[in-house]
Amino acid sequence: MLDATPRDRAKGLLTTASGRSDVPPFMVMDVMAAAARIEAAGGHVIHMEVGQPAASAPKTAILAARAALDSGRIDYTAALGTPSLRERIARHYRDSYGFAVDPGRIVVTTGSSAAFILAFLAMFEPGDRVGVTIPGYPPYRHILTALGCEPVLIETSSETRHALTGEALLAAHRKAPLKGVLVASPANPTGTMMSRAALSSLISAAEGAGIRFISDEIYHGLDYAFPAVTAAELSTDALVINSFSKYFCMTGWRIGWMLVPEPLVRPIERLQQNLAISVPTLSQIAAEAAFDGFAEMEEIKRGYLENRRILIEGLPRAGLTKFLPADGAFYLYADVSDFTSDSFEFAGLMLEKAHVAATPGVDFDPVHGRQFIRFSYARSAQEMREAVERIARWLKRRG
Repeated sequence: MLDATPRDRAKGLLTTASGRSDVPPFMVMDVMAAAARIEAAGGHVIHMEVGQPAASAPKTAILAARAALDSGRIDYTAALGTPSLRERIARHYRDSYGFAVDPGRIVVTTGSSAAFILAFLAMFEPGDRVGVTIPGYPPYRHILTALGCEPVLIETSSETRHALTGEALLAAHRKAPLKGVLVASPANPTGTMMSRAALSSLISAAEGAGIRFISDEIYHGLDYAFPAVTAAELSTDALVINSFSKYFCMTGWRIGWMLVPEPLVRPIERLQQNLAISVPTLSQIAAEAAFDGFAEMEEIKRGYLENRRILIEGLPRAGLTKFLPADGAFYLYADVSDFTSDSFEFAGLMLEKAHVAATPGVDFDPVHGRQFIRFSYARSAQEMREAVERIARWLKRRG
């Protein structure tokens, strides 16, 4: 075979993806695609793979968006967000957590995903090491990698209810210095929550070692064991990320926010100006009105609590007897090691044979995830009951 010509080699360079794009897929999206193929062939899949509420946005949000569309133009807003939404988010901290927040420290973002990108760009340099817990939300690791940072995996265990401790953080820091750490409470995929004392101790350990602290609070409001505590109440140096996607059921609206240390406001504003100009105006209008829909959202939350009960009581009868604490969010992280050593294969077979879609633990934990499956219980109680029955029948047939 003839050697490639210089023109062919040049053309190859034009179409080669960058090294920074070489991140693993977010596996839950692949499960969704496989489920869609079954549904296209006429099958009925119970969706427990994606962390998406089955309910729609609050009626108040939908009415506000409709009125805005009827009024005519939808223009750019300020890069930090509309002043009225930032004021309303600040009021939410006063009403929900009982402390005052300066609206000037609030940055509206295109979902929490954009908030992670902005936060990482503003806080870290390429090559910086940033601690993330496993099991944990995979895009934390993947976004850090794409931005040239090094995600440092810190294992959690049942001894600490799968929450990060100051001791574990400092042990990782002693091995090689960390520039930051990111934690979530309630956590994805485990549902584990941190008490005020535990979160305060962790923040103190981090800041005492010069480690920047990021708190992912997108599941706040979905707390069952005890009220969630915001890191913003414990430290003005912590950067807090939140979203309207989960509690307010506004995933596709792509709207979130950050509460940032004052010195980072202008750097993040400059980044937002260049990366996005501004957040979608219609979503900001809807988000501001969503705060008037708490009664509706609390009713949906009561539904999650019932779904949680159905799974906690039903899955052991089906054969899945071990799972992590489900303090909050809408996930149950189940140990399937009695049935398989490969959760990816297990999830594929469960989808194929039982038509129940769930996410393999390897998405959340590259070390021990092959023994876990994440179930999302954000849909109807009837679907949860049917899912338990389908799983029980399938596992019984497997023997």
